Amino acid sequence: MAEELWPIPKFHFKVQMGDTEIGFQEVTGLEMEIEFIEYRTGDDPTYLKQKIPGLKKHGNITLKKGVYEGDDSFWEWFKEVQTNPERREEVVIQLLDEEESPVVTWTVTNAFPVKVSGPDLKSDANEIAIETIELAHEGFEVVYE
Repeated sequence: MAEELWPIPKFHFKVQMGDTEIGFQEVTGLEMEIEFIEYRTGDDPTYLKQKIPGLKKHGNITLKKGVYEGDDSFWEWFKEVQTNPERREEVVIQLLDEEESPVVTWTVTNAFPVKVSGPDLKSDANEIAIETIELAHEGFEVVYE
């Protein structure tokens, strides 16, 4: 009998930025699309436009993590990029199975921060302080292990 397959839960993942592995609460924005070009030849008897694949387009990736005492790495990277546009990182995001083996790997090319947000502060809240970094990039590759 064939082995029954189950979808992988989305809560077990790891992120590596450069040489550092960082624990994040949430990763969103792993999306790409192809813009299309509309074209019609002048002698087309159907009076319809053709749709032709054009350039690829990638959205920004948003990462959220808890605030740790003394950890200002997001803010420092954000400041560095303003004076050194070459300061970019490869970001590797891996969805893991129950044995911590990668099932899907997204390798993000030339990522750099375009937005950093501190936590929302509220005096009667009972939650962890979360900071957010939004990364622009030049595309990513997806590998299913």
